[in-house]
This record gives sequence, C-alpha cells and structure tokens, in this order.
Amino acid sequence: MMHSMLVALGLGIAAMTLAAILWSIAFPARRIGPPKRYTALTPFLVWVPTFTLFGVLILLGVLGWADLAILSWVRFGVGLPLILFGNIVVWMEVSHFGVPQTGGAKGTLRTVGMYRYSRNPQYIADIGIVSGWMILSAAPWAMVVGLAGIAVLIAAPFSEEPWLKDKYGSTFEQYATRVGRFF
Repeated sequence: MMHSMLVALGLGIAAMTLAAILWSIAFPARRIGPPKRYTALTPFLVWVPTFTLFGVLILLGVLGWADLAILSWVRFGVGLPLILFGNIVVWMEVSHFGVPQTGGAKGTLRTVGMYRYSRNPQYIADIGIVSGWMILSAAPWAMVVGLAGIAVLIAAPFSEEPWLKDKYGSTFEQYATRVGRFF
C-alpha cells in the first residue's frame, strides 16, 4: 500500500511537471516554467514538487533496498559516486546562483564554472543523482519513478532555453553556439 501511494505520488509529480514543460515548449507566450515573473509563490511551486519527488525516490529506494540483483560493487562503485559528484555540482552551482535564481528569479547569465562545459550542468548533475540512487538502492519502484524524473530533467532545458534567449538575447545565443546543451 505504501509503495503504491509513493509511486502514484512520484509519477503524478513527474507527469504534471512534464506536462507543464511541454506546455511551455508548445506555447512559450503562455509558459508555465520557467515563470514569467518570480513571485512569493514561485519557490513553493518550484521546490515543493522537486523535493517531494526526491523524497519519494529516497523512500522507495529504502523500502525496496537491494530487491534487484545488482552487484554490490556496481551499486556502491557506480551509484554512490554518481550521487556524490552530482550533489557537488548541483550545490556548487546553486551557491553561485542562489536558490531564487536557480528557481527562475531574474539574475545574470552564468557561463563560468560547470557552465563552461554544459548549458545545463545542474540538470545533468540531478540526472546523475537520480541514476546513482536507482543503482545504489537497486529498488524496482525507485527505478520506475527515477526514470520518470529523468525524463523531466531531459525535457526541462527545451523549455528553459527559449526563456534564457528572451532574457539574455545575443549573449545567450553566442554562449549556446560555444557550449552544448548537455555536453
């Protein structure tokens, strides 16, 4: 019962987030995300689903710990480094942006740090964290919800980059010609 509720919650958050991203790609003038204006409600709308989805993944991983036959050396030798490296990248870049700008507040275009190598290092790092947890936990339902979360993380730049182009114009366009979307 607990697994079912968590899976439904995780897949529901991923589906609603993906729907908002796809809407924003299809209808950029009426975009949902990134927000046109950063308001007091924006952090709630951005961070509550994000941390809830990560919380669901953690719980599903703990509840289904090692249910899949993944070798321990793979779980700990691949999964754990992905989680650690991903967290270092994400939190290093969040510390430069600040939480509000990471969530869509107005700021400056960052092209240094990990952004020298990727236009979306935080999304890549989050994919690493989710993948690492899927491998480390070896939990089937964490894999299902984790894959849905990864789909959201892959789609997000396609909504965000037109927004960045609108905000930063030719500066972003020049940056985009030098640095790949993911790698």
